[in-house]
Amino acid sequence: MHPDDRDPRRTDPSGPLVAEWGARAACRGVDAAVFFSPDKERGPDRARREAEAKRLCASCPALAPCRDYAPAAPEPYGTWGGMSETEQRRYARQRRRAESLQ
Repeated sequence: MHPDDRDPRRTDPSGPLVAEWGARAACRGVDAAVFFSPDKERGPDRARREAEAKRLCASCPALAPCRDYAPAAPEPYGTWGGMSETEQRRYARQRRRAESLQ
């Protein structure tokens, strides 16, 4: 999900300004409903919506910075960087572990 569609002033505190990569994002201008689940969405409906979001993300030139933005952003919901909410939490834990080993 392109962060500028939610708040154009937002930046990733650990990376480049969103504007530097956000302008190239494949999701720019796409309905946010593709990336954020409605209340109580479960099962096959959620899987289909997440698959569509991930399909858009897969060929996005801004995939890597968006993926890095996700765990640092104050936005715990939605598909970011081709990852579901659950995948984002797992990715953030893995990054923290890797950083602690350095």
